[in-house]
Amino acid sequence: MAWTDKNSPIVAVATAPGRGAVGIVRVSGRGLAPLAHALTGRTLVPRQASYGPLRDAQGQAIDHGLALYFPAPHSYTGEDVLELQAHGGPVVLQLLVARCLEAAEAIDAASGRPCLPGLRLAEPGEFTERAFLNDKIDLAQAEAIADLIDASTEAAARSASRSLGGAFSNEVNALRDRLIDLRMLVEATLDFPEEEIDFLEKARARERLDAVAAALDAVLVQARQGALLREGLQVVLAGQPNAGKSSLLNALAGAELAIVTPIAGTTRDKVSETIQIEGVPLKVIDTAGLRAQHEASDEVERIGMARSWEAIGQADAVLFLHDLTRVDDAVYAQADADIAARVAEAIEGRVQVVHVFNKADACAPERVVQALAMPGAPPGQAVALSARTGDGLSELRRLLLDLAGWQHNPEGVFIARQRHVQALRQAREHLALAQAHAAQSDGALDLLAEELRLAHDALGRITGAFSADDLLGEIFSRFCIGK
Repeated sequence: MAWTDKNSPIVAVATAPGRGAVGIVRVSGRGLAPLAHALTGRTLVPRQASYGPLRDAQGQAIDHGLALYFPAPHSYTGEDVLELQAHGGPVVLQLLVARCLEAAEAIDAASGRPCLPGLRLAEPGEFTERAFLNDKIDLAQAEAIADLIDASTEAAARSASRSLGGAFSNEVNALRDRLIDLRMLVEATLDFPEEEIDFLEKARARERLDAVAAALDAVLVQARQGALLREGLQVVLAGQPNAGKSSLLNALAGAELAIVTPIAGTTRDKVSETIQIEGVPLKVIDTAGLRAQHEASDEVERIGMARSWEAIGQADAVLFLHDLTRVDDAVYAQADADIAARVAEAIEGRVQVVHVFNKADACAPERVVQALAMPGAPPGQAVALSARTGDGLSELRRLLLDLAGWQHNPEGVFIARQRHVQALRQAREHLALAQAHAAQSDGALDLLAEELRLAHDALGRITGAFSADDLLGEIFSRFCIGK
């Protein structure tokens, strides 16, 4: 959504719902000093914590806590900001919010006007949106704030912190600056054709364009890594009943999450758990055992299998489990082949399938080697393990990261989103077309200039230099209230 009034003052609880040792009420707007005096009964020194009563309309203390006043522009939002830090009970914080709204309309004795007319409750993300609109942060940094709050691993948190500090934005802005220089040269040549300057040769435009494209490629690699840290990978365990899917889920998670019994069909519905490997979050989904619909024992199992196929269709990677103790059984092998064909149809070549041969502890080593060479298990995409003993799990973890494209070096990676990756890819496509035009003998300067402009615009969408209102509304509406 887009905010209807970006100038009115706003107030909200800035800490998470529920009980806590400390809770914060935040106010942002212009001219907050009268409101601060009405709430505290004293004049606040900028950027200094002041302890005392936080008062109601009758002058009685709602609570005792800290008040901090940050005059514009040296604040989070770029406006005046008042923060009231009280005990973190929901009732106390709601009383303080109600008091702020009440005091805002009360007449200030010194000015004879309301303390803060028009004060209203903040929408989700509105404090951060104001920081963006007031040039305190750019759009990529604003998104990094939400990503830092939502980080599920230490690596993701560190990467989000780097983006918040401007690491990603600096890379993007450096690329934009280099494109601006190129655009200036190209468009100047278009404006003054009578000079007959061989632009492409004398300005070394091709070399400079190639250098920008190479630098963008490097940023794109880092952005893909950052997107993986943020969004993780959805891994689905698939296979016939009693192949060891639930045991593998428990082994990967290091906890007894799924019920494991020798009875085929124990798992009737999806069971999922988010784990991390080298800081990369993986959502592992255990599914009901797969077999022909007519072989299902009851309606519950049929529904469970339908949900399994749905999960497979949405997976980023599929671990297809084979029971090493049954691969010599012709009926079992045929069922595996049928399932493999349906899996290939469901994923339509979008994702990788890893063949996992389980129960290696119950087979002779030579039998394991033979199974890995079976048709349908491409080299590099098959692993033998024992979910019961843990042998082979480390190889499986490494293989999953390799399939995800993880480079095993989170240092220096900045958090990124799919929209960032998409914008970088679009910019790279336009640069490739620009390189093609630059290589032509006639120069094609007008087409070259247009592709450089489009690449420039694509990069600008990352930091918010060129952003539609509906994009801003979509981004900030996903923030929590008070942030």
